[in-house]
Amino acid sequence: MDIRKIKKMIELLEESGIAEIEIKEGEETLRIARVLPGQPTYVAAPMAAPVAAAASAPAPASGPNAAPLPTEVAGGAGELRIAAGEHIVTAPMVGTYYTAPSPGAKPFVELGDEVEAGQVLCIIEAMKMMNQIEAERAGRIKAMLVKNGEPVEFDQPLFIIE
Repeated sequence: MDIRKIKKMIELLEESGIAEIEIKEGEETLRIARVLPGQPTYVAAPMAAPVAAAASAPAPASGPNAAPLPTEVAGGAGELRIAAGEHIVTAPMVGTYYTAPSPGAKPFVELGDEVEAGQVLCIIEAMKMMNQIEAERAGRIKAMLVKNGEPVEFDQPLFIIE
């Protein structure tokens, strides 16, 4: 796809009130999305089994990392609360989440593992590219919020590191 076309699409998106546009030309696809003023910037994420335990944790201390993220629970709505000192690793892209480098291989990390900053936590496959997602800080894996092979959205919570 020509870069001039891409720039023109971005300009059209900014001029209009549209939040997202997707264009397909043959086998090429271009998807551009933006956050409109007044819209929340979080993504609702289904909760996996480890999150149910995290959701019942005591209320967090106040601070920038303490804001609850809305989530959906199988039986109803719940909140994922992050305590002071905990960190959420989010998906930097849309794709398919994988816990291991190949089927049948040992997972990069498991619940309760100690991780170092820069350590690979998982892979997100996007457009046939395998993207390694690394820990931004050292700590212990408190929760794994996505199951192997599930699709993930941009900025969707993947792990909680304490």
